[in-house]
Amino acid sequence: MQAKKRYLFLLSAGACLVLLFYFGGVQLPASGRNRHDRSHNGYRPDQPWPHFSDPLQQFLPWDQLDTEEYNIHISPRQKRDVNTSVYKGKRCRMDSCFDFSACKKNDFKVYVYPQQKGEKISESYQNILSTIEGSRFYTTDPGQACLFVLSLDTLDRDSLSPQYVHNLKTKVQNLHLWNNGRNHLIFNLYSGTWPDYTEDLGFDIGQAMLAKASISTENFRPNFDVSIPLFSKEHPRTGGDRGYLKYNSIPPFRKYMLVFKGKRYLTGIGSDTRNALYHVHNQEDVVLLTTCKHGKDWQKHKDARCDKDNAEYDKYDYREMLHNSTFCLVPRGRRLGSFRFLEALQAACVPVMLSNGWELPFSEIINWNTAAVIGDERLLLQIPSTVRSIHQDKILALRQQTQFLWEAYFSSMEKIVLTTLEIIQDRVLQQESRSTLMWNSHPGGLFALPQYSAHLGDFPFYYATLGESPPPLNQPINQSNVFICHPCSHRPGLPIPAHPQAAGGCCQITIIVLWNCDKPLPAKHRWPATSVPVIVIEGENKVMSSRFLPYETIVTDAVLSLDEDTVLSTTEVDFAFTVWQSFPERLVGYPARSHFWDSNKERWGYTSKWTNDYSMVLTGAAIYHRYYHFLYTNFLPASLKGMVDQLANCEDILMNFLVSAVTKLPPIKVTQKKQYKETMMGQSSRASRWADPDHFAQRQTCMNKFASWFGGMPLVHSQMRLDPVLFKDQVSILRKKYRDIERL
Repeated sequence: MQAKKRYLFLLSAGACLVLLFYFGGVQLPASGRNRHDRSHNGYRPDQPWPHFSDPLQQFLPWDQLDTEEYNIHISPRQKRDVNTSVYKGKRCRMDSCFDFSACKKNDFKVYVYPQQKGEKISESYQNILSTIEGSRFYTTDPGQACLFVLSLDTLDRDSLSPQYVHNLKTKVQNLHLWNNGRNHLIFNLYSGTWPDYTEDLGFDIGQAMLAKASISTENFRPNFDVSIPLFSKEHPRTGGDRGYLKYNSIPPFRKYMLVFKGKRYLTGIGSDTRNALYHVHNQEDVVLLTTCKHGKDWQKHKDARCDKDNAEYDKYDYREMLHNSTFCLVPRGRRLGSFRFLEALQAACVPVMLSNGWELPFSEIINWNTAAVIGDERLLLQIPSTVRSIHQDKILALRQQTQFLWEAYFSSMEKIVLTTLEIIQDRVLQQESRSTLMWNSHPGGLFALPQYSAHLGDFPFYYATLGESPPPLNQPINQSNVFICHPCSHRPGLPIPAHPQAAGGCCQITIIVLWNCDKPLPAKHRWPATSVPVIVIEGENKVMSSRFLPYETIVTDAVLSLDEDTVLSTTEVDFAFTVWQSFPERLVGYPARSHFWDSNKERWGYTSKWTNDYSMVLTGAAIYHRYYHFLYTNFLPASLKGMVDQLANCEDILMNFLVSAVTKLPPIKVTQKKQYKETMMGQSSRASRWADPDHFAQRQTCMNKFASWFGGMPLVHSQMRLDPVLFKDQVSILRKKYRDIERL
């Protein structure tokens, strides 16, 4: 009897052990390979899986997607074939799959293949190609190119899409410059199709770089590919609307704390997170709405929640929610990226990212921790408490950064494409690459050209960020170059007194005269005597744009730009220079002009009327930073500068457009003598010019041409004029520093 009990006991124990092994209750030591694989996929034994208070159906971690039920229809062989076709060049990096020698001779130039007859091309891809062809990087000579872009439309590689280009593999391989994709850049927004939505483009990209939306960190090749945002076909080609943050309200809270409104996928990839949002929705300050009412046969697949969700979904206006929420949820869709990302940025609604494994757009240069909350799909239930715990100062900083990033890199296709090219150029020309600070602070990497200087202090934008201020007047750096444009004159003259240092404002002045006249340069004895150095430069092409060339003789930060017939006193110059030191990134000057929208003609107008409103300061008497000479020459397209040269007009308007586009601010008008208007109009050379109706009509034309290229009107109106302290006050004149300005 005892033996029979022992046998039963051993049999029961053995059965229990078998069951434990079978259900995973006891784990055998993993082999070295398995341990490596699990750690590579993000598994860490010291980080236990989070425990949810409410069980979520079909809510799976992103790093287990390949082994779960909605992917069981993919056979191992199919999965292997997909991985082989997509990632044949997965180990590619700049040093192994890019030919730098092609870039050393001609800097960074981009060649676009000629469009082949009969090939269909989407409007979005045409906009991308047009942006490249209109940029300073473009070349028509493939022999000078550092980078090549296909004219074949690769944006939509979803085989079910009407924009899908068939037989692309053969067409690409037949390109005589393809060279297995080396030094090529491929743009893509959509890859894969139902039901898997893999990142397969349907052809072998070889060693080409990808500028791709919704790319995963697993497939992203760092410092080789570029992650771009998913944008719609309605996204503007140039310009784009500004962000919606009009006022920095304190505290920065809005009606809603967290919102989302979008599709809910009942089955398949991307369905888990959106299916679980109802657990967090509270109908008060956390409003997360989904609808299953999309697609042709949605009713066949609808679940028990569909009718209720659809009814509540229709109660709320999406734009009203977007503009009245502090945080906006950005969950993944079928693909990792979502249109909600750019919509949230523009609306100054701080994005809360829920898309595990997504390589965020331009992650190589942008610090997204300063503009977004990076969440985890596995910790959805913790999202509300997390965003509530963020301090209001941090919220305001996040919101302000969303506006900067939107306007600097995402508001138009042009900015997205140019940012992509600038990133690649920084990799190629590493000795002239931008710092992280330049990319993540105003005015952004597109306007801060590293070819100008490797030192941030040489730019007019970074004094506050570096904890510095423009040096005071008694430091040698604050010398001033007086740059005088001399179109023509019977007798050479200088529009400043013979002893310009008498006022004691600028420590040292050098006068640079640009002789832009067809007549020969006057003899040295004909020039007036001065107590400061005078350097005369003969314009090579005698064109208006030569006024803003980055001459090596301009060695100071401040440039006082004068026309040959401008009359200013040293006191006026001294005061304007003092003002400029407080606003080194802006134009500071005297004669002001304005723009307006003519609703009858539906075009921009230009006015020279003296009013209390202005948006431009003429460069015939203005102070600005010398960096704008470099930017004018190297950033603006040849078409605009050619127009200025052909008309011999509008160079001052173009400079105002450029500075306002960079700063998003108006110029600054300073006090000037009463007689300035009469003095200016009394000059014979000016009188005929300003009275010429063709001259005024040309400036109207310039305004609209410039606005078209910038994608909108960058000029900003202002009613501010800066006067000296105690100006016109009824106190003793002896108490006023700039007393001579009142006497003029």
